[in-house]
Amino acid sequence: MKRMLKVCASVLALAAGAAGVPAMAHADWLEDAAKPLKGTEISGIFLDRPGYRAIIKLLPEFEKKTGIKVNYEIVPYENTREKEVLNFTSKGDLTMALVDLVWIGEFAENGWIDPIDNFTKDKSITDPNLKLDGFFPLLLDAFGSWGGKTYGLPFDNYSGLMFYNSCKLKDAGFDKPPATWDELMKVYAPKLTDASKNQYAFALQSLRGETQSADSFMRMLWPFGGSLLDKQFKSNLMSKESQTGLNFRQDLMKYMPPGIVSFDHAESVNALAQGQVAMITEWSAFYGTLVDPATSKLGDCLAVAPEPAGPAGRLPALGGFSLAVAAQASDEQKKATWLFIQWATSEDIAKAYVEAGGVSGRMSVYNDPAIKAKYKFVEPMVASWQKGVPEFRPRFPAWPAISEVIAEWGSKMMLGEVSVEAGSKEIGTRMEDILKKEGYYDGKKPLLQ
Repeated sequence: MKRMLKVCASVLALAAGAAGVPAMAHADWLEDAAKPLKGTEISGIFLDRPGYRAIIKLLPEFEKKTGIKVNYEIVPYENTREKEVLNFTSKGDLTMALVDLVWIGEFAENGWIDPIDNFTKDKSITDPNLKLDGFFPLLLDAFGSWGGKTYGLPFDNYSGLMFYNSCKLKDAGFDKPPATWDELMKVYAPKLTDASKNQYAFALQSLRGETQSADSFMRMLWPFGGSLLDKQFKSNLMSKESQTGLNFRQDLMKYMPPGIVSFDHAESVNALAQGQVAMITEWSAFYGTLVDPATSKLGDCLAVAPEPAGPAGRLPALGGFSLAVAAQASDEQKKATWLFIQWATSEDIAKAYVEAGGVSGRMSVYNDPAIKAKYKFVEPMVASWQKGVPEFRPRFPAWPAISEVIAEWGSKMMLGEVSVEAGSKEIGTRMEDILKKEGYYDGKKPLLQ
């Protein structure tokens, strides 16, 4: 199922053409580009997460330089797609799309977002130091590209990491985290679990919804060599590898807190932060919560590593967003929005963005010795982004409907209401019905995910 990471030839040409741009020309480009757009208002949706709080903190700098007003509404993630889709289908006021990894196919195929080629061909509004090859290739491909075209630039990107309490591990006789999932369960988990003291080895956030489908169910497929779909877009859940991964999850539950199926991200992170569990696999974005004394008791005991490897290698969870220009915006708004997107994802502000609590998709910022020294998550995250699966969750328009099916039956599996085998068959049948109606089996749609 893995695809080679590809960046369009036009993207590479653009990146190469930007090399060697004089510093002075680059320093002035944003102000010059924005002069005809002064007073333009643009609008988008932000989430109540560290990456968005970070860009909001830096926003006055952009508005002062450009005279462009950035309006934003903070919306819960669970409501964001619905709100954006309604806005785009009713020709609303959003000029910028916040595109989750799994929405890129839907937004692109419906024509709600413009490919960046529409803007990069106009040098007057394009950063001469845009350097698209400065993004991690995995991120640009997974978050911003669809069908051979680039639509958005990576923003607020996450890697699944292992956060752990090094003090608990040391007390149990371990001087490093488990390298593999098998080692976690067979060697570490028994020594780190004492139910009589409400102490558990691991917490896997599994609340019904996208958390169950993406963060729990899919996390156990790829490392074990499984996948949701085969090359013909038929269910691959009954393969030996997929069944091994899903049964592993069931077996691991005895080392997790009771009620783990009701744990969302906040509960999982809090369980580690307050000392109930020794290890979690969570998004890199939660690092700030775990180092904050106001929300975490870990202190110097917090440590970070890449997610454990499975029989198929280390294939961690991949999540996050891109920013794209909304097709419904006016020409002036599109130009102004493109300026903002370039600035928000640029190398110029990457360090300030990270220091304000964000996670940049730019490679160069993580070579900064000060950044590597200050943030424990950087090296494991960079290691995770060297290799991964762009379609960790399928990015086609059918995903939201399939996600609901997985959330329902994946939860039933964990609760013991159905067996792994029966639940997998049910998901497969319902998923193939959805894909058939979407036109994937009669040639109406290309098999892109």
